[in-house]
Amino acid sequence: MLFWIVAAAMTAGVVLLIVPPLLKKPRGAGEDRADYDLEVYRDQLSELERDQGRGLISEAQAAAARAEIGRRMLAIAEHGKAGAKAKTATSARAPRSAPRSAMALAALLAVLLPLGALAVYGKLGRPELPAQPLASRNLDHERGGPPKNVLAAMDKLKAQLAETPDDPQGWAILGQAYAKMGRLPDAAEALGKAVALAGDDLELLGAYGEVLISANGGTVPEEAVKTFDRVLAKDPKEPRARFYAALARFQAGDSKDALERWRSLLAESPADAPWVPVVREQIVQAAKALNLDPAKVMPEPLPAEQPPVAQNQGQGDGEDQQQMIRGMVDGLAARLEANPNDVDGWLRLSRSYGVLGETAKAIDAARKAREQAPKRPDVLVAYASALLSAEPRSAKPAPMPEEAVASLRQALEAEPDNRDALWLLGLNAAGIGKTAEANDLWTRLLAQFKPDEPEYTLIRSRIDSLKAGG
Repeated sequence: MLFWIVAAAMTAGVVLLIVPPLLKKPRGAGEDRADYDLEVYRDQLSELERDQGRGLISEAQAAAARAEIGRRMLAIAEHGKAGAKAKTATSARAPRSAPRSAMALAALLAVLLPLGALAVYGKLGRPELPAQPLASRNLDHERGGPPKNVLAAMDKLKAQLAETPDDPQGWAILGQAYAKMGRLPDAAEALGKAVALAGDDLELLGAYGEVLISANGGTVPEEAVKTFDRVLAKDPKEPRARFYAALARFQAGDSKDALERWRSLLAESPADAPWVPVVREQIVQAAKALNLDPAKVMPEPLPAEQPPVAQNQGQGDGEDQQQMIRGMVDGLAARLEANPNDVDGWLRLSRSYGVLGETAKAIDAARKAREQAPKRPDVLVAYASALLSAEPRSAKPAPMPEEAVASLRQALEAEPDNRDALWLLGLNAAGIGKTAEANDLWTRLLAQFKPDEPEYTLIRSRIDSLKAGG
């Protein structure tokens, strides 16, 4: 009985919320519009104060914007006074009442809403069921959170990283997953670990820098500045790093340097590049901060480029994405054939082929990187890793290919503290029964970590396993 009383009360409440507005005298459209516009301008003033507080606009820009918004609010107020006078004169002649159609609709709703609710509940409702306990409900699903299979995959990945924390690709995947979930501090931490392990991977550095900025509310922090400077040291033309490096200077008050950087970026970008509209907008802001005419300092971009993949539009998203990735990889391969001296480009191509599962091409690209830089430790390790990725998976430890071992030893000779070489050579030595050699390699590696770091725990356990004969 209590249920029906509550249901009736709720239905009556809904009717009282919907019907009375239909019976009210209609207000003038001008009044509603004026109130709406004034509310919008108040929001703009609040947003203006926030932008100035974050350093996104100068004091002069803020003052000019306030004056313009104030002018528009005064104009609305004057218009409202005139409208009020007209309303008074009109109401003296003919008072308004609710239209007949509105009254009919109100009466109809007052009858149909309770009857409709009763009919629907009579067919679908089940009042005899007990309330569902909070603990048994899938709140993540109800709130639109990640699906259970995604969370399970992330838990599995985190467990793997706890065992093998020197996996930069694993940390990168975890960081990107956190970023998509909006967990930006966690994303920055995971990508930071990936960057520390992967070295100068330009794509990874760029992603790390962007997440740092997002986690900092749009302001470029010092760590992001250093990250993008590392990218520009390797590739001075990288557009993402150039954009954020300019934004950092603009936020620091150096509008002139920021303007020149953005102008240079726009002038060297294809007209159909996705970042062109954003760069144009930033040029306008920087020009206004310097009291310059944006039209006079706005350069023209380069002619538009046709995307490498513009076919198969009628197929599924997964195939389109695969085609896009393939187009990017093929484009990188073509550029490297024309400019084979780009060592880092060959390394990126090798990793890309590895992701696509084309191990033979990954090995070939790594080999070409080694031909260009035969003494670079990271290149030698990358070549060995490409060779190892082509080896069949086995439950039992197997000796590494001799060519991979030789490449890792060369890397260790060039850089005696190279972590990847020490770890992989230690794995090989342990796998073929050379426990003394494995112990020596991993002891040298252990000395590079602090006892509270997860890597230390992992390596320590491997050394203890060697001593125990495992």
